Amino acid sequence: MKIQLLSVMLLTSLNLFADSSQTIHSSASLYYEMKDFSNSKQKTDGVVYGVSADIHNNNHEFRMAYEEGDTNTIRSPRLTEDLKVDKIYTKYGYNLNDSFAINLNYMNVLNDNIVPTDGSVAYGVGVSYALSNAIKLNFTQYYADYKIFETYQSDLKVDYKSKFQDIKYKITLIGKYINIDKNPNKITTTFEENFISNAKDDYTTVGLKFHSHYQSYHFGLGAYLGKRAFAIMNDGFKMQHHAMEFDRTYAVGIGKNIGNFVLRYQHVYQRAEEIPFNNPNVKVSNNRIILNYKF
Repeated sequence: MKIQLLSVMLLTSLNLFADSSQTIHSSASLYYEMKDFSNSKQKTDGVVYGVSADIHNNNHEFRMAYEEGDTNTIRSPRLTEDLKVDKIYTKYGYNLNDSFAINLNYMNVLNDNIVPTDGSVAYGVGVSYALSNAIKLNFTQYYADYKIFETYQSDLKVDYKSKFQDIKYKITLIGKYINIDKNPNKITTTFEENFISNAKDDYTTVGLKFHSHYQSYHFGLGAYLGKRAFAIMNDGFKMQHHAMEFDRTYAVGIGKNIGNFVLRYQHVYQRAEEIPFNNPNVKVSNNRIILNYKF
């Protein structure tokens, strides 16, 4: 598989170029995700394979991820094969000083054999400001070209770090505003028209995350409330390019340090409406296992 070859190449290159003197560790990860859909008119279940890296060198940070997804579909006159998706994500960050940093994002749906957003690209530009050692702000503006429409997304994130006895924790508050610019001149088929016509012009959603670290153990919780569609998530490392309007997301995760490795398990529950079919109450259950190596 392509993912296996990329994993070997990535791990080799990271060991060559990583700066071992950095107090912030660089890392590489492999992840495997199982998806299950309920009440969907298109999908039943699927898997995602991914490889990622986070490289720190002096004031520079470079993150990248490549993933492949295979999803079983409900066959119909239009859906004659299962869904296959390849995506790539990259992010560059630079610390201007102890208070200010900038970030640049690039995302690309390399292949999607089902929906018209195949080949979509997105870009992000952001700035971070540390009010103190405990509080950090980030604002990132995203632009995505989905071929038959465009989106403009504004993210505001506030991180608060602290410590209670031996427990380190971080609380993150996130606000997202998404504007969809529908372009009828780019729509050429009835399916493309239905794909986007039922989506709203604007969405606003709010997220809250909690992560704690005690000795070698990790624990996390997260939730998003408020409708969203065609959203860029996870700091530019998830591009929701299918026509699904999510109205709630809940997540829980646990992890354990084992030497230089970290093993994590995450469960994410989401509820959505399939926009082209006005099909509500679609439930998506994701179970993800992540193996991370720090160096």
